[in-house]
Amino acid sequence: MSERKRIYLCLAHMSEDGMEQKYVKEAFDTNWVVPLGPNVNGFEADLEKFVGENKRVVALSSGTAAVHLGLLAAGVKPGDEVLVQSFTFCASTHPITYLGATPVLIDSEPDTWNMDPELLEAAIKDRIEKTGKKPAAIVPVALYGMPYKADRIMEIANKYGIPVVEDAAEGFGSKYKGQTLGTFGKYGVLSFNGNKMITTSGGGALITEDEDHWREIMMYATQYRESYPYYQHEKIGYNYRMSNICAGIGRGQMTVVNDHLAHHKHVQKLYEELLKDVPGIHVHSQPAGGDYDSNYWLCTITIDEDVKIKGQENAYKTIVKGAVGGAAGVIHMAESATTDCQPNDNVEALRVLMDQAQIEARPVWKPMHKQPCYKGVPCYLNGVSEAIFKVGMCLPAGPYVTEEDVKYIVETIKNAIVG
Repeated sequence: MSERKRIYLCLAHMSEDGMEQKYVKEAFDTNWVVPLGPNVNGFEADLEKFVGENKRVVALSSGTAAVHLGLLAAGVKPGDEVLVQSFTFCASTHPITYLGATPVLIDSEPDTWNMDPELLEAAIKDRIEKTGKKPAAIVPVALYGMPYKADRIMEIANKYGIPVVEDAAEGFGSKYKGQTLGTFGKYGVLSFNGNKMITTSGGGALITEDEDHWREIMMYATQYRESYPYYQHEKIGYNYRMSNICAGIGRGQMTVVNDHLAHHKHVQKLYEELLKDVPGIHVHSQPAGGDYDSNYWLCTITIDEDVKIKGQENAYKTIVKGAVGGAAGVIHMAESATTDCQPNDNVEALRVLMDQAQIEARPVWKPMHKQPCYKGVPCYLNGVSEAIFKVGMCLPAGPYVTEEDVKYIVETIKNAIVG
């Protein structure tokens, strides 16, 4: 009997008619193999049509670069403070430090797992009282594709005159009250990493308000070269433009983006249906009422603390020798199998068991306020993100995940539970 094919969280999926190869071949055939060209222009035009709201888009080398340039263009300077969601991936917070600013970490609300707007406003008032000036920017995050309360966050931001840089890297195609994420704030961030809703291998984009903002971002993304017959730089810029090769992949991916969105939502519904009667296992779903339209980039569950999993007694007994999930590159070997904040033993036991069953599963993001590199930064907490981290898990949802795969994943979870 052959070994079962591994089920990945979200594996890159190319169009069936090979449009990605067509555009990439055109780039090679015309020798446009640099960070500009017809594919870059075409991809940006496709993205502008997709996000709507008369926005302009700049294609960049990564979502992290987009966060960086969004914050820079929003006016963040050394010594400033930036309010950012704590429950997120580090690409939301690290660029703040690139600019010499300090992240101020805001905890989540329990229904969306995203930035708590009321805690956000309390933090703004407290930072003004403590520092004498208002924070320089606000960075909400669409965790696993789930929309944040964009209208309330924008209401608070406008009240205090603070620009918003939306991190919609995981939320490509997600909408709040019918409007695409990334188009509410001054800037919006998209990611096309290899495991996102669509991919350019590596890449991202920054959504801007208008032509003037677009032009400024374009300058920063191309090393801020002035219009002389020689290289003149009046400001510090960055080499962040997307390659014409990668943009060719993106143009092909835009032909299947709606299929990808529909697939992820279908997989979410399957998990909701198949796990609804499993005691102690809860599928995280968008709030009811019609305001939320999540892309469900990854489907997530929480596992009650009292659920017993086979092999739970062996959790965290050995040091992991590589990063769990994704292409991690060089990994620094940990000195201990445990940290002061980690998922419960039953979550880890289920992850290990799923891995042995050829299913890629992953803990939810560890909140930034529990990361050693952010020790001592200002935090405004309510306990929500840390509590979810201890019981949460991500399940496969990508275009290669079939209905049979979902049934197999659910059966694996059921069989893992003791009693």
